[in-house]
Amino acid sequence: QVQLVESGGGLVQPGGSLRLSCAASGSIFSIYVMGWYRQAPGKQRELVATITRSGGNTNYADSVKGRFTISRDNAKNTVYLQMNSLKPEDAGVYYCQAVTPRANAYWGQGTQVTVSS
Repeated sequence: QVQLVESGGGLVQPGGSLRLSCAASGSIFSIYVMGWYRQAPGKQRELVATITRSGGNTNYADSVKGRFTISRDNAKNTVYLQMNSLKPEDAGVYYCQAVTPRANAYWGQGTQVTVSS
């Protein structure tokens, strides 16, 4: 089992920045890929970014490329999502996900991001 706890959400003005953190505990040795997803009201949950355990491979949704950066600190068992140049359409609940090589997926409870002036 893997437990994930997100933090760092909040209210930010358009053009501002936030950094989300996701701390993993439990069977962390089994984690292969970690990622961030988001869900806006009335919309499906969508992929934002993923990163492999080594940090060598990252993947981003087209809508966030060039503005968001995913990174991980394996010593701290934490994944980060640096979000810059935030837009109102970036608002939503951001969820952290961990996936094992056997494709078992674990989710955090989510953290709210609000982008508004």
